[in-house]
Amino acid sequence: MEHTLLDYYRAIDDASQKMLQAAQSENWDQVVRLEGACAVLIAQLRSKSRTDQLAPAERKEKTKIMQRILRADAEIRCLAEPWLNDLEVLMETKVH
Repeated sequence: MEHTLLDYYRAIDDASQKMLQAAQSENWDQVVRLEGACAVLIAQLRSKSRTDQLAPAERKEKTKIMQRILRADAEIRCLAEPWLNDLEVLMETKVH
């Protein structure tokens, strides 16, 4: 089965929602794994978008999907900030 551009957007949205759930649970290993999966999906989307285009109705859905992805990303960043700060302190202590 051939995937459409919207399939890739939906898959990225699904992965970003799972990343948010993992971040809310402070499961940072899962966040990192899902981030890798998103990177693969984004690469596939870029490749597919070289030959395919979205219909007008699909563009509207894409916009909604992108807004959800961006909201999830912002929430993940807020949740990750304290963890990243702790990691930075830990790394500095090991260096000294």
